[in-house]
Amino acid sequence: MKLMGYRRSNGKVGVRNHVLILSSIVCANHVADHIFRQVAGTVSVTHQHGCAQVGSDFEQTFRTLVGFAAHPNVYGTVVVGLGCEQMEAERVAEAARQAGHENIEVVIIQQEGGTLKAIAKGAQIARELVGRASQVSREEINFEDIIFSTECGGSDACSGISGNPALGYCSDKIVDQGGTVILAETTELIGAEHLLAERSVDDTVRQRVFQVINRMEQSILDMGVDLRGAQPSPGNMQGGITTIEEKSLGCVHKGGHRALQEIIDYAHQPTKKGLVWMDTPGHDIEQLTGMVAGGSQIVVFTTGRGTPTGSPIAPVIKVATNTFTYKNMRDNMDLNAGTIVTGDETIEEVGERLFVEVCDVISGKLTQSEILGHHEFGINRIGPTC
Repeated sequence: MKLMGYRRSNGKVGVRNHVLILSSIVCANHVADHIFRQVAGTVSVTHQHGCAQVGSDFEQTFRTLVGFAAHPNVYGTVVVGLGCEQMEAERVAEAARQAGHENIEVVIIQQEGGTLKAIAKGAQIARELVGRASQVSREEINFEDIIFSTECGGSDACSGISGNPALGYCSDKIVDQGGTVILAETTELIGAEHLLAERSVDDTVRQRVFQVINRMEQSILDMGVDLRGAQPSPGNMQGGITTIEEKSLGCVHKGGHRALQEIIDYAHQPTKKGLVWMDTPGHDIEQLTGMVAGGSQIVVFTTGRGTPTGSPIAPVIKVATNTFTYKNMRDNMDLNAGTIVTGDETIEEVGERLFVEVCDVISGKLTQSEILGHHEFGINRIGPTC
């Protein structure tokens, strides 16, 4: 099937052509938000981070923000900073430039002389970027250019037998055509790690499978808390999932059946084609943010209970795992996999429909989360605020 996207000067490919207004620090959120509201054709990312972070926690936040600023789905970025923060706006912009992203501008509130002048300056820059972005045309691309992400949230007892296996079928097709597929949600793979170990491409990856799972389990034990209640969540339990192992055995289906090529850390870009595991939490928004920061241009999100979340810069396709949720939250759902449960379609038939939907969305079709303006964003924290 023919795919259409935006080829960037650094060789990467976008499936969207956004102009991003990116806050580097929580103190700049107000200005970034007002620039976004004043200029049609922009999207914004605001957050609570950017100061009083140290070590690997700071570096992870920095890596995530740079991943968004330099993302191939973004034509141009305006990084908005305060001027005295730890997460310097110019440093974020420079890292994005070094990644090959050309259209990066910076607005510093203190240098501009306050809120109103910074908003005016940012809006002027954003308007010019939107005008230039509108002149860029799509051209033919292929799946070798695509990093495809998988996610499940608000899972139910149908997730592991309908939506997730259908997504796995779609994932296999993308890998077979030279694409990269990200499987994530480490906490939701506990109890299914042996399946991924068996599919590892070599002993190094196989050993890392168990290391990542053991580290996640140990971090929970070190807190002296019980995983139950968070995994599975109360909604998962109401939907019929009884244990984390049961949830994980359904979750792992999203990655299909191809060999696991590598395991990467949060917000890192894959270095290999094929199936890749990103070590993320199970928190939907933090996981989604990490995968997109790692370069993923498109996400498929299966849900049994129903969730409306999206991403500021990547299209998110919502797949309902049962027909009730599809009808009940029709405004948010793109595809119904509940037909597998009722016996009206097979996993392969729904997987084929999903693959066609993925191709259409890559080429420009808007998802329900995009139409409704869902731009959720959240960075995983691994250290204290100092």
